[in-house]
Amino acid sequence: MTRLDSANLKPLFIERMKELLGDDFDNYIEAIEREPPRSIRCNTLKISPSDLKKRLEAKGWKLSQKFKKNPEIMIIENELEPGELGRSVEHVLGYYYVQEIASMLPVIALNPKPDELVLDLCAAPGSKTTQIASLMKNTGTIIANEVSLGRIKILASNTERCGVTNVVITKQDGAALCRKLKKLDYGFDKILIDAPCSGEGTLRSTPKTAIMWNINTVRKLSGVQKDLFSNAFSILKKGGEIVYSTCTHSPEENEGVVNSILEEFKGQIKIERINIPIKSREGISKWKEREYLEDVKYSCRIYPQDDETEGFFIAKFRKVGD
Repeated sequence: MTRLDSANLKPLFIERMKELLGDDFDNYIEAIEREPPRSIRCNTLKISPSDLKKRLEAKGWKLSQKFKKNPEIMIIENELEPGELGRSVEHVLGYYYVQEIASMLPVIALNPKPDELVLDLCAAPGSKTTQIASLMKNTGTIIANEVSLGRIKILASNTERCGVTNVVITKQDGAALCRKLKKLDYGFDKILIDAPCSGEGTLRSTPKTAIMWNINTVRKLSGVQKDLFSNAFSILKKGGEIVYSTCTHSPEENEGVVNSILEEFKGQIKIERINIPIKSREGISKWKEREYLEDVKYSCRIYPQDDETEGFFIAKFRKVGD
């Protein structure tokens, strides 16, 4: 894997991260320059974590499961042959999904249950859709939406490989899909918005993000994210829950969106505390000249230096009024 060279980080990005992290900035730089741990998620639709562990260890793999409440999360401790992770029989059969630990956390926070109606609004490539199906035990219904045809093919391939049978795949702009579903009087129990974002949290695994990063993209995407959430909230049942997540550190795309949502739906929405199995930090209360509502702190910031993961942001909401 190509390692990130922090010399490729743009000056404005560095300035912003220093403002966010203060004295912890150097620890952040050291973390993103290290190779991230390789992790997989056991697909419990097809095999138990204990049986998968036995099979992989018989091949000479060394695995650790450091999250007792989430034994499906496995970290590979030894070196494998190039490409071995993706070409193993167990992977081809759908016994596991190659997934970064932080990427698993939004679905853990959402906690979908069997027989629920769930919307995965930005679903490709299918890591979270297959994770949702696993927790739902292939019952209920998942609508997995993706706007790109090319990415839909990957989504369909992954759900099929993992044995997911309770999913309906749709191709639509996310906000437009929600407006159509509203006309049909749909009401979802759970909605996941793993929103398109500037990707600042993926620097460890995707170093080219450092070259592609642009502040104008950050500002543009925050508008897209707010629109996705506003439309999704309209088709959530009273008492239902939404998880909003990004793989970026940018406050405009994170706390800025959360704050706008809490203001827009005041009296109808409540932000919930999140229970996830790794270390996280509270949402920030202020960015530049803008101060956020106090409840924004209940969102979670996940940094690479805290628990050897990628960077992520997660906020969970409950609909309390119409």
